[in-house]
Amino acid sequence: MRFMTTSDKPDNASETPAERTAVAAQNWTKAAADPQYRAAVVDLLGALAYGELAAFERLAEDAKLAPTLTDKAELAKMASAEFHHYEKLRDRLTEIGEEPTLAMEPFVAALDGFHRQTAPSDWLEGLVKAYVGDSIASDFYREVAARLDSDSRELVLAVLDDTGHAEFAVEKVRGAIDADPRVGGRLALWARRLMGEALSQSQRVVADRDALSTMLVGGVADGFDLAEVGRMFSRITEAHTKRMAALGLAA
Repeated sequence: MRFMTTSDKPDNASETPAERTAVAAQNWTKAAADPQYRAAVVDLLGALAYGELAAFERLAEDAKLAPTLTDKAELAKMASAEFHHYEKLRDRLTEIGEEPTLAMEPFVAALDGFHRQTAPSDWLEGLVKAYVGDSIASDFYREVAARLDSDSRELVLAVLDDTGHAEFAVEKVRGAIDADPRVGGRLALWARRLMGEALSQSQRVVADRDALSTMLVGGVADGFDLAEVGRMFSRITEAHTKRMAALGLAA
């Protein structure tokens, strides 16, 4: 699940979703006249906002494991960027008349549970989690953004902007593998676990929120049909394979 933004999307990550639909050509004011669409967007912004807040907290914790002062400073800079993303989402929820805390609350247990189940044991596992695990969620949100009204889409894509973590993680992980090739096997197993947990958690969160699930399978805001959902997860899986290759790991 998202909880660190990395936008090192592969070449086809955002090019292949279905063409934008009627709602995607509307602004928020017009699209939000549909109460079910509004509820779906509030859920989406709430999930993203809590994800960004959790990312900020986690990066601060990861900084304690950093081996050098330079690495600590780099993670602190990324944590700051994540908090600014959270602020944008919080302010947008307030602007449209929603209480940010209430919008985030439904996602706290699921996202905290994901992070407990995938707590890294060392610095390298933390980097892989941020790069691989969180990027899966970023790809998912980009897919959804293509179906949002123009105002919501602009905001979601803005908070998915790269914080610099992708290049940083690749450099550090590949360097560690070059120094000790045995590290690669352990990190590959870890990344596969993250992939499974992230997809399972994403599906559970969506299933628990009626407006979000309806948006994805159709019926609200010209959402995905079931066939498109399958194609979407195929694209996300392909992107994961490419990220693993960038790290020098087998998918």
